[in-house]
Amino acid sequence: MTPHIEAGKGDYADTVLLPGDPQRAEWMATTFLERPRCVNRRRGALGFTGWFRGRPVSIQTTGIGVASFLIYAHELLDFHGIRTLIRTGTCGSLTDEAKLRSLVISQTARPESAQSGQVFGLYEAAAGPDRSLLALALTKAGELGVEHHVGPTVCSDIFYHPQGRIRFAEAQAAGALAVDMETSALYRIAGHFGARALSLCTVVDNIKTGEQTDYRERQTLFTDMTRVALEVAANS
Repeated sequence: MTPHIEAGKGDYADTVLLPGDPQRAEWMATTFLERPRCVNRRRGALGFTGWFRGRPVSIQTTGIGVASFLIYAHELLDFHGIRTLIRTGTCGSLTDEAKLRSLVISQTARPESAQSGQVFGLYEAAAGPDRSLLALALTKAGELGVEHHVGPTVCSDIFYHPQGRIRFAEAQAAGALAVDMETSALYRIAGHFGARALSLCTVVDNIKTGEQTDYRERQTLFTDMTRVALEVAANS
């Protein structure tokens, strides 16, 4: 076990899905996995391992923001030897095209700005997903009929910002589809460990239009994203 994960060696499958919210992790596991078992309860960051289409798959909560995310990603990669991480998160759309409830697949991710809370050391530059995972996600999203968008995204560890929406003007001008808090760190730390990574995020609000989903929709809001992520896990 590690300081933040009580699971032992072998308790996680080779592929781990990474939602931020423990309630989402539990919902994903109990709704989609066969014979799910809880392998981590420490600090309320629930982790589960079960089966999907005959393949073992794990789901581990990461919390909110880079600081929390990197603790869990690092311990999974370093101690547990995981080599495929798939983020199943939320994002804010920066365009008219990426509408509420659609899926954003991050092709590249970089920190939003020098004030993003993410420009430091290893995680400064833009980074991207494993190409085979990206191609598989696009194929599976198409086969499942899931509305999806693929392109660059930006990340910030500052949720409540004094500049409001205007802070994203530069990212929007550069063609960024959406903003989230963890994808850039995922891609960089996976590269550091020689692992594969992919980020899938459901649009829960639109920064440009001001639209928002109702929190009462969760967890069913994440059905399409979970289906795509699990199909990627089962076929990669």
